[in-house]
Amino acid sequence: MLKSKKYYAVLLLLLVLVVALPFVRSRKKFFTNTGVVWTTEYHITYEARADLNDSIQQLLTMVDNSVSPFNKQSLVTAINEGKSDKADRLFMKLYRKALEVNKASGGVYDPTVMPLVNAWGFGFKSGNLPTDAQIDSILAFVGIEHTRLNGDKVVKDDPRVQFDFSSIAKGMACDEIAAMLARNGAVNYMVEIGGEVVAQGVNQRGETWRVSVDMPMPDDENGAVHANAMVVNLDSLAIATSGSYRKFKEVEGKKVSHIINPKTGRSEESMLLSVSIVAPDCMTADAWATACMAMGLEKTQSMMEKNNSLGVMTISADEQGNFVVWSNKRFAQLVKSN
Repeated sequence: MLKSKKYYAVLLLLLVLVVALPFVRSRKKFFTNTGVVWTTEYHITYEARADLNDSIQQLLTMVDNSVSPFNKQSLVTAINEGKSDKADRLFMKLYRKALEVNKASGGVYDPTVMPLVNAWGFGFKSGNLPTDAQIDSILAFVGIEHTRLNGDKVVKDDPRVQFDFSSIAKGMACDEIAAMLARNGAVNYMVEIGGEVVAQGVNQRGETWRVSVDMPMPDDENGAVHANAMVVNLDSLAIATSGSYRKFKEVEGKKVSHIINPKTGRSEESMLLSVSIVAPDCMTADAWATACMAMGLEKTQSMMEKNNSLGVMTISADEQGNFVVWSNKRFAQLVKSN
């Protein structure tokens, strides 16, 4: 009888171990996936039961195949070249957000600016700076108002209209990866692609994610120079930064910014060096950061001073070349001193 009890006790213990083993193995831990996409680095840290790098790679490929103008086989390339008019989910998502920001910004944000970007030598083509006559001829077919979605069909009033979602695609990719992580049970994560960031929950130390915003320092011969301007606390928020201090060209000793104003067709000249936007999602932050750079310093500060849904920080230069940092109240609430 005693042996029988011992037998059943051992059997019960083994059963408990067998049942508990999968749960022990599936305990959450932090993973970090890094790499290079669209000529920029990405860093993704998340707490999950398994490494989700395969799913991350799949999403990055999906975004590239849908909306990268530098991918000759992408959907947006086919639409730009008139070989297709059918949009997928990602294209429609970007288009609707771009249309929203276009209207809210008075047209200074526009994804159909690609022909102008190319004309100024910042797209996938290069050459001399455009003449006034060339700019005016291109402006005739630049403007998202010349396009519309009819179901999943992209309608262009002029076949020369071309879309460039480069200023918003990284933000959407961050959002798509964040959503995938959440579907897989992650509640603590940070997704960063080329400086665009989505963060939720806490980091490995149990602290709210802290994201550093760089001062607009130009590159040196060894690469990018980084100097901290602000540290922002992010939880269920996103941040994106756009600047003119690294991507420019020099013509006759004058710096020409890659920020092209779709209203004027010309490179934007401003003392505004960078804009950082905090928003509920990275796609919105990404689009507005570009919009504000095209808008310029005074219009940005005037529009965003009392905005409670977007946190905004601008860094500009005064006449002596000194940095001037400005932020609205929403952004200031998220700043944590070092």
